[in-house]
Amino acid sequence: MTETLQFQAESKRLLELMIHSIYTHKEIFLRELISNASDALDKIYFLSLEDDSVKIDRTNLSIEISIDKENRTLTISDNGIGMTKEELIDNLGTIAKSGSLAFKQALAKASDEIDIIGQFGVGFYSAFMVSQHVTVISKSVKDEKAYRFESVGSEGFTIEEDHRDEIGTSIICKIKENNEDEQYDEFLEAYRIKGLVKQYSDYIRYPILMAKDRDENDNEENNHETETLNSMTPLWRKSKSDITQEDYHKFYKDKFHDWEDPVKVIHMQAEGNLSYQALLFIPGKTPFNFYSNEYEKGLQLYSKGVFIMEKAKELLGDHFRFVRGLVDSPDFSLNISREILQHDRQLKAIASRLEKKIKSELLSMLKLDRENYEKFWKNFGMQIKYGIYQDFGAHRELLEDLILFTSSRDKKLVSLEEYVARMPEDQKEIYFVAGDTIEKCEALPQSELVREKGYEILYLVDDIDEFAIQIMHMYKEKPFKSINQGDLDLLNEEEKSEIQKKAEESKDLFTSMKEALGDAVEDVRLSSRLKSHPVCLVSAEGLSFEMEKVLSQMPDADEKLKAKRILEINPEHPLLQTLRKVHSTNPQKLSDIAWLLYDQACLIEGLPIEDPMGFSKKLAQLMIDAF
Repeated sequence: MTETLQFQAESKRLLELMIHSIYTHKEIFLRELISNASDALDKIYFLSLEDDSVKIDRTNLSIEISIDKENRTLTISDNGIGMTKEELIDNLGTIAKSGSLAFKQALAKASDEIDIIGQFGVGFYSAFMVSQHVTVISKSVKDEKAYRFESVGSEGFTIEEDHRDEIGTSIICKIKENNEDEQYDEFLEAYRIKGLVKQYSDYIRYPILMAKDRDENDNEENNHETETLNSMTPLWRKSKSDITQEDYHKFYKDKFHDWEDPVKVIHMQAEGNLSYQALLFIPGKTPFNFYSNEYEKGLQLYSKGVFIMEKAKELLGDHFRFVRGLVDSPDFSLNISREILQHDRQLKAIASRLEKKIKSELLSMLKLDRENYEKFWKNFGMQIKYGIYQDFGAHRELLEDLILFTSSRDKKLVSLEEYVARMPEDQKEIYFVAGDTIEKCEALPQSELVREKGYEILYLVDDIDEFAIQIMHMYKEKPFKSINQGDLDLLNEEEKSEIQKKAEESKDLFTSMKEALGDAVEDVRLSSRLKSHPVCLVSAEGLSFEMEKVLSQMPDADEKLKAKRILEINPEHPLLQTLRKVHSTNPQKLSDIAWLLYDQACLIEGLPIEDPMGFSKKLAQLMIDAF
């Protein structure tokens, strides 16, 4: 006898909404049906452990998929716990009435080992996104009879007695015909079904079987051969001792479509109030679009081995956006479609722990595997430095131990910890200089005396470097100090006294030079930082020359935003005596010489000169006068 029943009014409305709105991709239906079948297998497995009267072969639990192109049907079968007539009506006839949720709640105090995926009770109805008609034939472990549930969607459903030898459930989807807007034939192609199983359900713990593709010449005996579509045991759930480096590398290259081994593998597991497993990789090369807007950060997300999301952005800060990998947790709060991760404290807690673990592993690599760390730094160091600068230095403490700069000592990369550890006892500051290249930094007049004093200089050659240094301000109570900005306290008291004396003697000279240069400079003075070079240009504290260059290249650059220039003269260079002579005997020439020296200093700093033609004429005239 066939019973015709109607969905409740609210269920009918929800069904229509769910079919058309909840799921963003129609292909998700297969994941949902396989997950429900996995739940049914979990239930009978657990019941067989608790109830000796339930006799099953626990090693033979499986899910089977079959395609009938002629009749346009896709069938998903399991030998799980099955459903009685009442359960069919209760679980399938009432949307969002989840048998899996009830089962999980009943097990809450009994077992933590049973993974129940379908907690919302709506996954079954995703079948109607691709099906014009759905049939469910189920035989419960509690009942000798089998029942058939049939529905075309919101019009209601029928229930009648049916025949089924084995306990379990079969869901038969009558796939819709293609139309102008949608193509459904793909769900009748074996290659497509295999691909979806691999993508979404590869780590379901039970084998997902499907008839092997067969040749026309195959005999009848081979026609019944099946193949297992899923790997069942995720690599990240295996013991680390059972996984080789080659296993990790092969998994990474297959999973993330890279041809190069990762430079670092991070395999972690946490249990307790917050349980999760993570398998993270640091790539061995920079993705071609890494520094473009096209690159998407994020980790793959699984819940109990079921694929949920391709890019969970919330699990990685921008400073670690280069990390690839996945996180699997039963504690994620998912929305009703199991597609979008809700923002919750579990997510934030996992993200925080991942961040600390990534830093710990990078520090370990820095100390124990310097060659690979420097390879990593070449690829992704810029991102770490951007991370320090972003959010007003919010991640400074997390990242500052990871950064490297080229040092004046042997032109090799050095960490801030290494720099501070080898500072001379009398050195109070961390010296640095910014420039276009290491060679230009090395050649700057200001660096000569600092190096002679035995102090190491960090060479900052990336646009972001000085901004990051400014945000950090200091490292381990040692302030950063630019060698071409502000005052350098490099001289002893006797040397300072001598400079002060010469400065007083040259006071009128510098006043005249300042008047000649006008607003181009803030001051002209004797230098305490030059050794053999005649002049240099330094800036006041605050905006530096390199920062000015970077900011001037921005689309909305403010032309008034310039570093304050100070022209410094070497007190030990013969030039000083020449300037004094010109000032006293030929003061009208002093203006041209002041401008030549200023433009020369600008060129050394890599700054443009405002009047190239004027510079050329003054230089030519100076040579004429000299000869």
